[in-house]
Amino acid sequence: MTAHEAPESRVAGSTLTGADRPVPCEREPIRVPGSIQPHGALLVVDPDDGRVLQAAVGPSAATAVLGDPVGRPLVEALAAGAAPLLHDLDDRIPSTGTAHLGLLRLGDAAHHLIAHRADDTIVVELERALADEPGSFDEVYPHVRAFLEAVQRDGDVAALTALAAREVRRITGLDRVLVYRFDSEWNGEVVAEDRNERLPSYLGLHFPAADIPAQARELYRLNRLRLISDAGYTPTPLRPAVNPRTGRPIDLSFAVLRSVSPVHLEYMRNMGTGASMSISLMRGDRLWGLISCHHRDPAVVPYHVRTACDFIGQVLSLQLAADESTAVADRRGALRAIQTRLLARMASAEQYVDGLVASGDDLLALAGADGAAVVAGGTIARIGAAPSGHEVQRLVDWLAGRERLDVMATDSLAATMPGGEALKDLASGVLAISISQLHDSYVLWFRPEVIRTVTWGGDPRTHAEPSADGLRLHPRKSFAAWRETVRLRARAWEPAEIDAVGELRTAIVDIVLRKAEETAALSERLTSINKELEAFSYSVSHDLRAPFRHIVGYAQLLKKYEGERLSERGNRYIDTIVESAISAGTLVDDLLGFSQMGRATLTPVSVDMNALVADLRRRAEADTHGRNVVWRTAPLAATRADPIMLRLAMQNLIDNALKFSRHRDPAVIEIGSTETAEETIYTVRDNGAGFDMAYVGKLFGVFQRLHRVEEFEGTGIGLANVKRIAERHGGRVWAEGRVDGGAAFFFALPKR
Repeated sequence: MTAHEAPESRVAGSTLTGADRPVPCEREPIRVPGSIQPHGALLVVDPDDGRVLQAAVGPSAATAVLGDPVGRPLVEALAAGAAPLLHDLDDRIPSTGTAHLGLLRLGDAAHHLIAHRADDTIVVELERALADEPGSFDEVYPHVRAFLEAVQRDGDVAALTALAAREVRRITGLDRVLVYRFDSEWNGEVVAEDRNERLPSYLGLHFPAADIPAQARELYRLNRLRLISDAGYTPTPLRPAVNPRTGRPIDLSFAVLRSVSPVHLEYMRNMGTGASMSISLMRGDRLWGLISCHHRDPAVVPYHVRTACDFIGQVLSLQLAADESTAVADRRGALRAIQTRLLARMASAEQYVDGLVASGDDLLALAGADGAAVVAGGTIARIGAAPSGHEVQRLVDWLAGRERLDVMATDSLAATMPGGEALKDLASGVLAISISQLHDSYVLWFRPEVIRTVTWGGDPRTHAEPSADGLRLHPRKSFAAWRETVRLRARAWEPAEIDAVGELRTAIVDIVLRKAEETAALSERLTSINKELEAFSYSVSHDLRAPFRHIVGYAQLLKKYEGERLSERGNRYIDTIVESAISAGTLVDDLLGFSQMGRATLTPVSVDMNALVADLRRRAEADTHGRNVVWRTAPLAATRADPIMLRLAMQNLIDNALKFSRHRDPAVIEIGSTETAEETIYTVRDNGAGFDMAYVGKLFGVFQRLHRVEEFEGTGIGLANVKRIAERHGGRVWAEGRVDGGAAFFFALPKR
């Protein structure tokens, strides 16, 4: 049970059904109670003919309502003097809200006439006026004006709510006034209080969301002010119970005299409260909290005093909303400045990840976090007090397995992710943005657990106590402070922080897309240039073949026919010309072959690698006659590729192994294959000269050589051809080796 005004808010509330089962408050018909509080009368009027359709007349209004009013014209059902107050009744009532029609005086007694619209009818209420109450709003306005002047001086929430509690109690004269604020989960906290010693203090106490169900909160949102003048009243029923115009009970949501749940009345008595009044505090159209007023004894708060309190509630609502909006705007402005710095660094970095990591302090400040992590491209960059890389990866895997949201925020990972409690010291709160819908790329922020003690107004786990027969639920009787230690929760993420990281995500996606477009444009340009270079190299190499052959041919003819006339030096010059021209011709042939590798059309078929390697080995053995070569060939997996290109690649690898192992006795050549789920890998290994792994990146480049030509002949194009063939098939190549320790070359082709 809460310490605030909650006339229709009891989860414990119940009524007996035909099956004698308690009805929880969330299903209780609080808008159509079928009765009123007895300090007045309520008449439901047909707007077409002015006749009374339903009526409930309390003892205090018996002199103002003449006899049985049902079926009679309203003007005849009320005492003399009511007619002027009812003139043009239909025109004077707004479409929403209530209208004060005036004061109906009957000798020493007087009644306020109040009207509103409901269910296609007009509801007229008579509320008994006190003899000494203010005659108009003007009489209480000086108190309101004092409040308005003080509001302009007091700036924060604590000062404003304390001021409102003090002024409302001064105007009403009630024993205790509380200001009660809802949190994001509709739990409440008493944030301000003004009282005398007749009722205990509830300042700082919390109350669970279940104390005010959703339908009760909605009623508070629609009807800003509610009064219960006597917790011990006996309700006055409406007759007839069903509105004959609509065929259903009348909706009394806006009725001043609307009766409340008997369970709530019992709750008030348990709390030692004889009368209560509530004023709704709004932020826009959302319920922010309540001003709750209590008195130990029954008490009536006069109409004009209630109007002044309602006005104070509206002013306080506007001021609180303005102050919170200003604070949020200031916070958003500060976060936007941080965003600007982050964007500048990301835009100037080669990769956005580098810009974020370089701006670690700003990245943390953007979300007010203690730690952060950037996950992209299979790497994890951790900043500040962040979980380990393994724990971050587990968190990312969990995020990727759920519905992929642009932004995910939780202040209790333990309540959301299985095993999340293990991360409480660093990541009890997690805020994450997803950068890609295809890849597991995230930016995450972390907050540690904050252990705090919440003092509740009674045990929040106990909402009701069953009766002895089990047919009725009674509100709890104890409101003693009950303390709970809250664990596994971090400080909650503010909406401004969640919005800020959402905007950062949009900016990162824009940067990634822009870089992708730039990369695509560059790739297109490079493709065009490569095609031009291939065409040029093909043309040049093709056109140079004939001149080099001519040089070799004529040089050999010169030596044959004129060699005897030449000196020894001249013959040596001719030999050098022939050797150089042959070498150049070989280079041109290799260059032509390399160019053709990029231009030729692929024709993939299933290839028997055992047969292909066996044929290459037979040809190689003819060229290595006299050498001691040991061949170790394992069964090779078949593959699907262009057979001509694949043959050329394997021939280059085998020739390469034979060439660089020529000084070994024996030369050992090993050929094998392995398979993974994605690719087939062929390996050619030798025990030859090997190479320094520091230069492995140069092996597959055009014209790149790691050995002098005097040691091992070649043009430096063979391995470049192997790489190009692998890439044309969507595969890859790599090598391992050590100086004088042999080398291994790997040629991988995808299975798809």
